[in-house]
Amino acid sequence: MKHPVFTGCATAIVTPFTDHSVDYNAFRKLIDRQIESGINALVVCGTTGEVSTMTHDEQRKTIETALEQVNGRIPVIAGTGANCTEIAIQRSKEAKEMGADALLLVTPYYNKTTQTGLVKHYSAIADSVQIPCILYNVPSRTGVSCTAETYMQLSRHPQIIGVKEASGNFSLIQKTLDLCGNTFNIWSGNDEETAAIMMLGGAGVISVVSNAAPAEMVTLTKLCLENRFKEAGQYQIKLRQLCEAMFCEVNPIPIKAALHLMGLCESTLRLPLCEISHENYRRLEQTLQNYALL
Repeated sequence: MKHPVFTGCATAIVTPFTDHSVDYNAFRKLIDRQIESGINALVVCGTTGEVSTMTHDEQRKTIETALEQVNGRIPVIAGTGANCTEIAIQRSKEAKEMGADALLLVTPYYNKTTQTGLVKHYSAIADSVQIPCILYNVPSRTGVSCTAETYMQLSRHPQIIGVKEASGNFSLIQKTLDLCGNTFNIWSGNDEETAAIMMLGGAGVISVVSNAAPAEMVTLTKLCLENRFKEAGQYQIKLRQLCEAMFCEVNPIPIKAALHLMGLCESTLRLPLCEISHENYRRLEQTLQNYALL
């Protein structure tokens, strides 16, 4: 198996905002809380971090701040994907120069491309940097999905180590594991599928829920890594209502509201994302109370 950068749980960390900028003080505190809770890695400037609404300078400074605050304690994975290959290459080179441990590269969105285009896109990025690259397959957001055959081709690249798989397609996951063998890692991109994907041989999860409940998601993945899958399945079920509440509206609207309720950062979002509904805010509050997170 290619070295996975991390096993267990990585948090796809939110980017706290004020009305006009990134709240770097709150960001540093969130990072420390994650590490103190035993999280295995951080993903910065991903979907949950609202990277698509950040300026180039904000992206750079957010990655730099994360690396400085983490200070080598756990791996930092920088989201540098784009639907323009040249822009993704530029962002990836910058992240490598800053000291990121790995990159997270989303499939091209809007212009979509073919499977051949995906291979060329990802290969071009991976060719440009000597740093581990994790693909990110999330067809509900991008409109395109990798096939197992595409994963097999990409797994031959020495820098491409695996995928954050958020398609919910377990047939795809099984076929990918069958075709790629030990040359490709799979991380769950959906919190509620963590135990199931790890039972099939997945390396862990890149989690949204762990922003609020890092210790709980670490416990879940630890049970899986210890092959205690019956207990892991029971624990996954125990976390069901928490996972569902964190996705009651489009991510990261609920998780930011949850962190605000917990007193960890403001719930400020950037348009086109907007504040959570009153009904779902109350649902989150009750759920956090039920899980002793408030």
